[in-house]
Amino acid sequence: MANVAAGEVSVRRMLPVISASTIGTAIEWYDFFLYNFFAATIFAPLFFPNLDPITGILASFTTYYIGFIARPIGGAFFGWFGDRVGRKSTLITTLFLMGAATVLIGLVPTYASIGIFAPLFMAILRFLQGAGVGGEWGGSVLLSLEYGDNRRRGFWASWPQTGVPVGLALAALALLACKAIFPGDAFLQIGWRIPFFLSALLILVGFFIRTRILETPEFTRLKQEQRIAKAPLGEVFRHHWKEIVLSALLRSGEQAPFYLFTTFVLSYGVTTLKLSVNTLYTGIIIAAFLSFFTMPAASYLSDIVGRKRWFIIASLAMAVYAFPFFLLMQSKVDILVILALVIAISICHASLYGPEAAFISEHFGARLRYSGASLGYQLASLTAGGPAPIIATLLLATYHSSVPLSLYILLMAIISALAAWGLREYANREAQGDIDVVETTVPAPATDAS
Repeated sequence: MANVAAGEVSVRRMLPVISASTIGTAIEWYDFFLYNFFAATIFAPLFFPNLDPITGILASFTTYYIGFIARPIGGAFFGWFGDRVGRKSTLITTLFLMGAATVLIGLVPTYASIGIFAPLFMAILRFLQGAGVGGEWGGSVLLSLEYGDNRRRGFWASWPQTGVPVGLALAALALLACKAIFPGDAFLQIGWRIPFFLSALLILVGFFIRTRILETPEFTRLKQEQRIAKAPLGEVFRHHWKEIVLSALLRSGEQAPFYLFTTFVLSYGVTTLKLSVNTLYTGIIIAAFLSFFTMPAASYLSDIVGRKRWFIIASLAMAVYAFPFFLLMQSKVDILVILALVIAISICHASLYGPEAAFISEHFGARLRYSGASLGYQLASLTAGGPAPIIATLLLATYHSSVPLSLYILLMAIISALAAWGLREYANREAQGDIDVVETTVPAPATDAS
């Protein structure tokens, strides 16, 4: 990142970049979280009506998991695209893929209308959603990272991460609004489809913003020097396999708990604890709002104290909170339930999720950064985030206790701390340099850098 190493970039210069990466990311996560929420609450009776409630939820979570299987595939494909063609054009492509899949989900007939084809179509569209998200993250983070300066790399790279709580809050608000407008059976018949259709408008907003930014300075420099990698996937696996594996493990302590706090908790809270779904969504919305501020704050602190030290401390905090979280939930007192979700999401999760964008990305040189960072980040969705609600549902059905759930979070947090210890420290330093391999470097494909 030599172009900005010598000094700090201005907020004025970064504002349009942050806006383009964060707003686009928020739209894509709105799409992704809509499916998560409905999978945890109403998709079982609509698409798996012949199954008992627990099996129906598991089947619904399985189609939900398909999106997580697709994320590393999308990360690999669009990572290759982003390292060969550019960050900007890749981000526009993923935005449209995600939006189209989401709108089509709103059009899928239920099991009562077309039988087994209903969950089959949902699975296909969920896969496309996952592929879009898989390619989105790397580009949005690199957009901020490669425009920013070294001293505040964690802070700048954290802004696309805030797209997650924004998308989470928008999805929850859209769901609650449609439940209010379409009460009772009307929501199951037509109301649940409306939030998916709204995605079309959001995609147009994201497209308008993203077409008005320039390609990142680092990728532009690589093009000018004709140092674009010919086979970025092969090269990144050959030279950075250890960083990819550690990056995936690093995310265990935020990925698995996050999908317990935002997806599993809906079925657990309503079915097991008999809590009001409005209370749960209120807690999630408040936590998401606060996360918009706590993520950049945690990332700013990681620039000061170091990424490794911060991540290990935050992982241990997540481990400690694993048991109090379920105790607060089991109190069944609305304010304590909301407090449980706020602490879990806006403090414990945000402290990990904000800084990890820079922590992962700075381990890869610019030539391979989109591929390497995307693979490391998205593999965790396959190993930790995706299976978390399924594992939690099985643990609860087997042991009828929250203790195994707390132990599961504890284990994931310890894995994160160990992975952080194994990675290098790049805070306030030049990021990982490129490994120059002459035979794999070719002129960039023709593309518009504007």
